[in-house]
Amino acid sequence: MHFLSQDNFKCNSESPLSLCHHPVTAGAFTAHRHMKIFNIPSNSSTISGFLLLGFPCPREGQILLFVLFSAVYLLTLMGNGSIICAVRWDQRLHTPMYILLANFSFLEIWYVTSTVPNMLANFLSDTKVISFSGCFLQFYFFFSLGSTECFFLAVMAFDRYLAICWPLHYLSIMTGRLCTNLVINCWVFGFLWFLIPIIIISQMTFCGSRIIDHFLCDPGPLLALTCKKSRVIELVFSTLSPLPLIIPFLFIMGSYALVLKAVLKVPSASGRRKAFSTCGSHLAVVSLFYGSVLVMYGSPTSEHEVGMQKIVTLFYSVVTPLLNPVIYSLRNKDMKKAMQKFLGI
Repeated sequence: MHFLSQDNFKCNSESPLSLCHHPVTAGAFTAHRHMKIFNIPSNSSTISGFLLLGFPCPREGQILLFVLFSAVYLLTLMGNGSIICAVRWDQRLHTPMYILLANFSFLEIWYVTSTVPNMLANFLSDTKVISFSGCFLQFYFFFSLGSTECFFLAVMAFDRYLAICWPLHYLSIMTGRLCTNLVINCWVFGFLWFLIPIIIISQMTFCGSRIIDHFLCDPGPLLALTCKKSRVIELVFSTLSPLPLIIPFLFIMGSYALVLKAVLKVPSASGRRKAFSTCGSHLAVVSLFYGSVLVMYGSPTSEHEVGMQKIVTLFYSVVTPLLNPVIYSLRNKDMKKAMQKFLGI
C-alpha cells in the first residue's frame, strides 16, 4: 500500500528503455542491461504487458534470490497454516481473540501469495514480462488484502480493548455473531475499497517503455505510464490509498490509549504485566507493519527512494507475514501449547 506523491508521476517515455528521472535507478539499470540480466525487446512499447524490473542482478544472484524467497514463502505458509490448524483443533482456542488470529493468519497467506509467486517466476524469467490482466489483478489483490489487514488489526485492537477495559462484559459484547460480522466486514470493505480505482486504471491506455521499477504492480509507476495524464485520477488514488492505513491506525492508537489508561489504574504490578501481556503480541505485529510504513512515508525523499521503496514494501509484504506466527506463538502461552500439541513436540 503506497501513498502517491507527485514524484511517482514524473516519467519520460521518449525512449523505450527510459525510466523515471532517478539517477541511481537509471544508472543501475543501464549497468545491469549491459550484463544481460534479462532481455528487453528493442521496442518494449510493443509488448503485451509490463516489464517488472524487480531486483536486477546477475543470473547467479537471481537464482540465489529465488532460493531465498522460496524458503521464506514456504515458511510463511507453514507458520500461518499451523496457527490456523492449532486454533481449529484446540477447543481452548475457540474464543474471539484466537478466531480473529486464525482469520488474520489466513489473510497473511493470501497477502504474501499475491506477490511472491510472481516474484519467484520473475527471478527465473529472461523477459520479466507480466501481462496487463496479471498486473491489474496483482494490483487489486495486493492492495485489497493490505487494506483488509489494516481493518483486521483495528478489529483485533478493539477486541483487546474490550477484554481489558470491559472484562466483565467482554463475553456478552464480543459474541460469536459479532466476531463473525467483524471478520466478514473486514473482508468486504477491504475488497470494495480499491474496486473503483482498479476498474478506472484497467480502462486506461499505456505508452512508452512500460517498465515498472518494482517487484509488483504499483499504482504510481502504472499511472506514470498512461498515455493521457489525469489529475482527477491521480487525486482519487492519492486520496484512497492512505485512508485504509490512516483510519485503522488512528482507531488502534485510540484503543490502546484507553487500554493504557485502564492498565495504569490496576494496583498491582503483576496485574499490570498480565494485562499488558494479553495485547503484547498484537502490539508487536502492529509495530512491525506500521513501523515499516512510517519509515517509508515519514522520512524525507532521498535519492535512494526507489530502492528504499522496494526494501520497505518487501518488509511489510513478505517479512512481516513470516514473523507474525513466530511472534504470536512465542509471546502467548496458550498458543504455544496448542502449536506444540499440533506439531507433536
